[in-house]
Amino acid sequence: MRYTINMTRKNAIHTWLFINMIGAILIGCEQPTNQPKKSGTALIVLGTIQDAGSPHIGCRKSCCKALFDKADSSRLVTALGLFDANTNKKYLFEASPNMPQQLKKLKAFAMPSDKELPDGIFLTHAHIGHYAGLMYLGKEAINSKNVPVYAMPKMQHFLSNNGPWNQLVTTKNIALIPLEHKQTVLLSKDLEITPIVVPHRDEYSETVGFRIQGPNRSVLFIPDIDKWENWEIDIIDTLKNVDYAFLDATFYSGKEVNFRDISEIPHPFIIETMALFKHLPKREKEKIFFIHLNHTNPALDPNSEASRTIEKNGFKIAHINKVFDL
Repeated sequence: MRYTINMTRKNAIHTWLFINMIGAILIGCEQPTNQPKKSGTALIVLGTIQDAGSPHIGCRKSCCKALFDKADSSRLVTALGLFDANTNKKYLFEASPNMPQQLKKLKAFAMPSDKELPDGIFLTHAHIGHYAGLMYLGKEAINSKNVPVYAMPKMQHFLSNNGPWNQLVTTKNIALIPLEHKQTVLLSKDLEITPIVVPHRDEYSETVGFRIQGPNRSVLFIPDIDKWENWEIDIIDTLKNVDYAFLDATFYSGKEVNFRDISEIPHPFIIETMALFKHLPKREKEKIFFIHLNHTNPALDPNSEASRTIEKNGFKIAHINKVFDL
């Protein structure tokens, strides 16, 4: 009798373990992965929101009201993470105010490691959402040692000659690595980064986008730019030479910012970008992922008419944790 009871109990345990194992597998299949589809160089979206975040300070509109009581963890300021399979190194594009959360995601991405900090940070320009995260590398926070920070000449000068940022330089929390317009940085034999100057509000530094060339695919990253027609480079021709393009989508249209002088914050409206690319074939439109969305942007709501229009027109909206094999 004791033998029967023990066997029954043993069978129950085995059944319980089997059910839980199957459940774990099914749950894992349903949830989005945080890893590359293949074992190789890859990029991950770490944030998609405009500099000041969402909810936005002082906002009383419906776009932010509920978020002050219940934050949306997916609404992090724009940043990309990059894993180099040749060297097992990881890089961060933009040092946003959400850098602590983003670095944790980058740490776990592709190949988990014990390193809390990236092997390099690439900056586009000196607006708060793109460099302010550097503050977490200072004495008051992690007190890092010589984290490589890749920056253009004016951006380097800004960081080196203005407090509190110059303290990061003098105490060697960061090590500035110079970038030049269209001068490619070779990170490894199959990974290249090329900065490209774009027109923008350059109060403290120039502004760049980046072309990221992996072993098999390439990415264009332009989170901030003035109107496309102000750029000396043809964006349509540039698009032909990359596989993915993360483009400035701060505002869907001028309607959402009718309370501010739009001339002070020039960006290509999503509706303008879609109109510019409307004659492109489907395969070209599908390369475009709109990123850097303002808190007022209706495209942040996947159920909005704006989001449906973007998808209907053949374009895409960048989503946090989305992985792109390079």
